[in-house]
Amino acid sequence: MGKKVHDKVVYRDYNPHQLRLPIDIESFIPADHAVRVVSQAIDQLNLESLFAKYPGGGRPSYHPIMMTKLLMYAYVDRTYSVRRIAKAAQENIIYMWLCCNNYPDYKTINTFRKERLGDIIVEVFSEVVALLHARGCISLENYFLDGTKIEANANKYSFVWGKSVKRYKENLRKNCEKLLAEIDLLNAQEEEGVETTPINSADLAEAVRTLDGMLSIDPKAKKLKRARLRIVRDYLPRMKKYESQEEILASRRSFAKTDPDATFMRMKEDHMRNGQLKPGYNIQIGTENQFIVGYSVHQAPGDTSCFQAHHEQAKEILGSLPKNVVADAG
Repeated sequence: MGKKVHDKVVYRDYNPHQLRLPIDIESFIPADHAVRVVSQAIDQLNLESLFAKYPGGGRPSYHPIMMTKLLMYAYVDRTYSVRRIAKAAQENIIYMWLCCNNYPDYKTINTFRKERLGDIIVEVFSEVVALLHARGCISLENYFLDGTKIEANANKYSFVWGKSVKRYKENLRKNCEKLLAEIDLLNAQEEEGVETTPINSADLAEAVRTLDGMLSIDPKAKKLKRARLRIVRDYLPRMKKYESQEEILASRRSFAKTDPDATFMRMKEDHMRNGQLKPGYNIQIGTENQFIVGYSVHQAPGDTSCFQAHHEQAKEILGSLPKNVVADAG
C-alpha cells in the first residue's frame, strides 16, 4: 500500500465575495442548447404586428422580442405558470441569459401573454412555419392530420347540460305563465290582441314594472305584492341564469361552470374505466417531417365535425391548403 503524501484536508477554492471571470454568463450556455435555437429563430421572425400592440407613452416597456423569447422557451421547457416563469427569470441562468438580466414579474408576463400576444399568436405561428419552409425543413405538400383531447383545468363536476337547461327553463316558463295569469297580466295581453311569445327575462322585468304601477294605486294589494316578490326573488334570476347558460351553450350539449369554453367529452385516459365525461378540448394538429405546421382548438368532441374548420385555420396559417392530406378514419 502506498503512503499518504500528507494528512492535510484540502478544499476547492470557495470565496463568495471574490469577482470571477468570465463575467458574461453566455459562456456557461452550451452551444447546442435549445435556448439558443429559440432565440435565433425568434430573431428571424417578422413581429411587426406585435410591435403595433404598444401605443407608446408611459414607462418603458420590456422589449416584446425578449418577452416572446421568454414565453416560447418556457413552453419548450414545459414551464407554463407565469409565477414559475418569473421565478426562473431571476434564478435560472438559462432564463437570465435569455432575458439579458431583465426580471419581469408574473403580472407583466401574464399581461403580455393575454393582451399583447394572445390576439396574434396565429400570426407568430405562421411566421415560424414560413421560417421552416424557407430553410427547407418542410415542403407543405404532405399534411398529416390527427386529433387528441386534452382535459381542461376545470372542476370535473361543474357540468351544465343543455337538455337540463332546456327542461328547467320550460318548467319555469309554465310557472311564470300561471302566475301572470293569476294576476290578470297575461289575460290582459290576450284581450288586447297582443301575440304572446314564450316568456323571457325581459317580459318578467316588464311585469315587475307593471306591478309597481298597480301597487302605486293600491299599495295594500297582498296578491300583487306576493306575485312581485316571487318574480323578483325567484323567477327573474332563474330565467336570466338559464338564458345566460343557453347563450354559452350555443350549439353544444354541455359546458363547465369553472371553464365555460370547455365541453364535457370522453378522454382517451380513462383510469376508472367508467366512461366518465370530463371537461376538455379537441385539439387538431397537422404535421410534416415531424414539425407542427397547423393546429386548431375545438369544442366538439368528434374529429369529423372539426375537419372543415381546422382546414380553414390551416389555410390562414399556411396561406394555401397542402396538396395531400393524410388522416385516420375519424
